[in-house]
Amino acid sequence: MDDVGVLRALLEAYSPSGSEGSAVSVFLQAARSLGFAAHADREGNAIARIGTGRPQVMFLGHIDTVEGELPVRIAGGNITGRGACDAKGALAAALVAGSHHTGPGEIVIVGAVGEERDSRGARYLIPRHRPDFLIVGEPSGWSGVTVGYKGNLSLIVRFEGERSHLSAPAATTVEAGLAFLESLRAFCEGRQGDSGFRSLTLRVHTIDTRREGSREHVEIGVNLRLPPGVSVNDVLAFLKESGVEGRSQVIDHSEAVEVPTRNDVVRALCAGIRKAGARPTLLRKLGTSDLNLAVPAWGCPAAAYGPGDSHLDHTDSESLDVQEFRRSIEVLHGAFSRLAARPELAKTARAA
Repeated sequence: MDDVGVLRALLEAYSPSGSEGSAVSVFLQAARSLGFAAHADREGNAIARIGTGRPQVMFLGHIDTVEGELPVRIAGGNITGRGACDAKGALAAALVAGSHHTGPGEIVIVGAVGEERDSRGARYLIPRHRPDFLIVGEPSGWSGVTVGYKGNLSLIVRFEGERSHLSAPAATTVEAGLAFLESLRAFCEGRQGDSGFRSLTLRVHTIDTRREGSREHVEIGVNLRLPPGVSVNDVLAFLKESGVEGRSQVIDHSEAVEVPTRNDVVRALCAGIRKAGARPTLLRKLGTSDLNLAVPAWGCPAAAYGPGDSHLDHTDSESLDVQEFRRSIEVLHGAFSRLAARPELAKTARAA
């Protein structure tokens, strides 16, 4: 199976979060055909290994996608399909790049499940593995390296009250909820930095109201994107001060992450990009990824990398330039070789 064949096979196995089984089977078959030892763990993550000993270089990709199947086709030098950018392109590139590994050290390629929903695959992996170097597979463009992601806090806040006549002076339950939103927005506006990555932002995605007799119920769904320097606990402390601590439910959370720009993984990826003829660009993203979870737990040199334009993620225009895909294979092969060939780094990696 050639490089584009690996990617096409993964794309044709539609795998929205919670239904990754067929894509995992395709991954394992492709990995074995490329010379990896491969298996699925108890959570359903696809894991491929090649080489032995330290250091261990892990590529943590994800094999699930958002909902919405797209036809898979190649035309005009592009391949379309759900997951082409986010993030089967990166996963296929890592498999092909890793298959050329013949030196010391071990390359581990992971197709994690559930990243688009709750990162259950990564959460299962983290206490069971300890790589020396980590590359998270997310679209950065073949000449970009992602060194930071904002944190995430998703909440449901509930308000209850008695229905009253609209001519009454007391605020309605809906108005109480809206007043809370205004105070939360002011809290965020007081924590603005010099860029989107450095600013605390708020989005309201749902407001549900219902009545049961004379009782009114309002549920407000909000998502906050946390910059470095603003923690989940900072926001929870504000909720407590606002008197809604007992009425708020945390749906998902992760802290912001920003890795040193000269750690060994960033340098290895940048060296591969330069060798392929481009000037590397360091990126700090407004979204989140499994890098947010893995870096605090493992403490090893890390970065995120993968082909594709992240603006196409989750859209019906999701596609990947085949030439970019092939360049990313070159970059990853160079990075894997550079990291695995320096066993002395395995002893000092976590101090970086």
